[in-house]
Amino acid sequence: MALHLIKLCVGADDVEDLRSWQQERLAEKRRLKEPQILAHVTRMVPTRADELLDGGSLYWVMKGFIRCRQRLIGIEPFVDGEGVKRCRLVLDPEIVLTRRRERRPFQGWRYLPAADAPADVKSSEGDETDEMPEAMRRELEELGLL
Repeated sequence: MALHLIKLCVGADDVEDLRSWQQERLAEKRRLKEPQILAHVTRMVPTRADELLDGGSLYWVMKGFIRCRQRLIGIEPFVDGEGVKRCRLVLDPEIVLTRRRERRPFQGWRYLPAADAPADVKSSEGDETDEMPEAMRRELEELGLL
C-alpha cells in the first residue's frame, strides 16, 4: 500500500493558485531551456522513499484543508549552493482534486498513510462543487451529501 506526504501549500489561496504558479514555473523553465520538471524543494529527505515512490502522492493543504494531490515521481537529495543538504520532491504535473479534509497547521511535511488520505474528487466535466463557498461545502460534507 502506498505511503504519501502531506505539506502546507504556503502562499496559495486555492488549487488554481497552485496550478497557475506551477504553469508559470514550467514556462520559465521552457524559456531557459531547462528540463520540464516540477519539484518542491524541502530540507529533510524522506527515509521511506521507496514506499513513497510506490504510488505515493504529495497532498497539499491550503487554508486549513487538504485540497489536492500530485503523484510523487522522484526524490532527489542534493546539496544547495550554500552547502545545505536539501531534497527535491519531483511531482507529476497533474493536480488531482481531493475531497476536502480539515487539517491543522504544521511545519515541514508529514507522512500520510494511504488509509488516512482523502479520496479523489470524481467529478464529471463541468462539475462546480470545487467552487462552492467553503462553509456550504463543509455543511454538505457533514450531512453526507458530498
